[in-house]
Amino acid sequence: MFETIISGNFSAVINHKGAELTSFKSTNQEYIWEGNPKFWGKHSPVLFPIVGTLKNNCYNYKEKEYHLPRHGFARDMNFNLVEVSENKAVFSLSSSVETLKVYPFNFELQISYTLLNNKLEIGYQISNKNDFEMPFSIGAHPAFALPNNFENYSLGFDSNEILTSFELENDLLSNKTNTILLKENKLPLTYSLFEKDALIFKKLRSKKITILENNTPLLLVEFSDFKNLGIWTKSNAPFICIEPWLGYSDTIEASGNIVEKEGIQYIGSEKLFNCHFSVEIL
Repeated sequence: MFETIISGNFSAVINHKGAELTSFKSTNQEYIWEGNPKFWGKHSPVLFPIVGTLKNNCYNYKEKEYHLPRHGFARDMNFNLVEVSENKAVFSLSSSVETLKVYPFNFELQISYTLLNNKLEIGYQISNKNDFEMPFSIGAHPAFALPNNFENYSLGFDSNEILTSFELENDLLSNKTNTILLKENKLPLTYSLFEKDALIFKKLRSKKITILENNTPLLLVEFSDFKNLGIWTKSNAPFICIEPWLGYSDTIEASGNIVEKEGIQYIGSEKLFNCHFSVEIL
């Protein structure tokens, strides 16, 4: 099932499976990757309760071992629609017998989509329904369509900074880093940037990234609530992912204890956690 929200000449479509954004468009142009499985069969999955890959795809909590796939389980589960209006839809996923087998915490994850003309706000609300602290990560993975020559595009950062990207080693974060110099706050896109998979930034001064085509701004992604960021595509694929994260893959030295996991977040007993990002058509 899909929900469509509309504001003026703009619309967004969300799949109940994974509460995944599958379309964001103006009257004449689609901005979300079509999900062609030849390259990558997804559009904008939510990453919860982990971001990235666990060492050996497992973790320990209170001396018990649990297994989770890359990016967690939320993206593959059916969400309930709990609120809908012309320009807003809210989806909910709650803990179940199934989730407790792999993530021993009672929770509710709500994902809201609010369309205000050309701006789509995506909000995450996580409820800890336990009487103890709950570890988690949350992340977004939107893929934006780049239908023309890939090297015509660039990413504009709102700070002129020197970027430090951490390399992946067997899907885990290594200690190897690459320094990326911006040109007038811009990163020209080339497939060679992604020869070793995603660019992963533990720290970033910039909280806004603009996608430009031949220096003409197309989209603005704002992610001030998020500490970490991934940027990714596949070889010859006509899309770019800009991924706001709170958390990332295990490091190669990870102990496996989830409460010691680098980048992990915590919610106190019976508390709520909120964060959001936005995508604006320019």
